[in-house]
Amino acid sequence: MATFREPQIVHLSPEAVERAATFADAVTSTVNYRDSNQSVRQKIRDDHFVSKLGEEAVRFVFERRAAAVEGPDYTVYAGRGKSWDADLKVNGIEVAVKTQRRSAANRYGLSWTFQDSPERRDPILDVPDAWVCLVVYEDLKEGYECVVYPLRKIKQLIFEAPRLSRLVGKKQAVYLETLQKNGVFK
Repeated sequence: MATFREPQIVHLSPEAVERAATFADAVTSTVNYRDSNQSVRQKIRDDHFVSKLGEEAVRFVFERRAAAVEGPDYTVYAGRGKSWDADLKVNGIEVAVKTQRRSAANRYGLSWTFQDSPERRDPILDVPDAWVCLVVYEDLKEGYECVVYPLRKIKQLIFEAPRLSRLVGKKQAVYLETLQKNGVFK
């Protein structure tokens, strides 16, 4: 898939932010993340909010390039009905989106996590040619700014154990520093 080569800065519209917030509020009570040691409702809500901001940012980048984009999906699925479908389709090609807050990156390193526990595993980990777009939500700045990194295939990413010990064995992490050292991103 043809893509951009440099990270893209996106300023999200108030409408996009409102869609993400409404979804996060609606979905929070429908999920169970105890297998990830996560039971704090505000953290769960925030994770969903930030994820949708990232999806909106990627949608904006590709629509600005005249691509046909389907998504983000704002359907609230009940219980085990959670969709593992791709976050977006760009010109008919499935794209997963992973988003990290800058404030979290400052604490743990700029990284993106993928679920990988005995209870839940992100199916994209088993699809080497699947496309993923990595995003940073600049929550330490005014407004809703995101940095969207160029698309990469899962097989191009370098997975490591998370630096946060409580996530080891539950998630796999991709660190920007490692990707840059290995020439995946400049």
